[in-house]
Amino acid sequence: MAEFLFFTGPMDCGKSTLALQLDYTHSSTGRLGRLFTSNDRAGEATISSRLGLRRPAIEVSETLDFWGYVVAQLTEGRRIDYLICDEAQFYQPGQVDQLARIVDELQLDVFCFGILTDFQTKIFPGSQRLVELADRIESLQVRALCWCGEPATHNARTIDGQMVTEGDQVVVGDTEPGDRRGPEVAYEVLCRRHHRRHVTRAVAKATLSDPLPFGAVDADDDLGPGADDQVLDSF
Repeated sequence: MAEFLFFTGPMDCGKSTLALQLDYTHSSTGRLGRLFTSNDRAGEATISSRLGLRRPAIEVSETLDFWGYVVAQLTEGRRIDYLICDEAQFYQPGQVDQLARIVDELQLDVFCFGILTDFQTKIFPGSQRLVELADRIESLQVRALCWCGEPATHNARTIDGQMVTEGDQVVVGDTEPGDRRGPEVAYEVLCRRHHRRHVTRAVAKATLSDPLPFGAVDADDDLGPGADDQVLDSF
């Protein structure tokens, strides 16, 4: 029985790594799949992991017809046993419907990976449709951490280290070091408390009086009494 699965979690919890691992596991048994992605940090038509893993993939534009693509491939005699769909939060709701149809009518496994909410804590339309249609939703067990060491649950967009709450829903962050023209756009995972307070790693580093090992913050790090008050006093 084919399955329609949605693996989700905040940034930095290993979704793309798991997507590539699943593809390896299934392909090593002789199954043949197709990899899809959208707006990956490494550029078009690539699934990349922060661990350095990457594989070529089919870029999902707003006009890609999953059903038409798969049917055409099968009609031409090409074998497909499963689909790996990374960055699925960026897919159109209609494309998620097509994926569900592929599972039900063509009996192909579909594995989707993506985050639920954007930098404004609003659910992505593609993710919402996945929640509505997937046979099962799996939360990844690897826990991303906020700079304070607490579990990170929210995705923040930053411009030169400052959290922003306005702008387009989809903006790819800067990935290459070096000279840039204009401000640096990046993303950071935060706990709910620091997301609500707009306290990013850069803000905390500039505001707290005690130096912290920001390159490797441990969950057991003691920020000291009144540390959060010091941060809030700057707002």
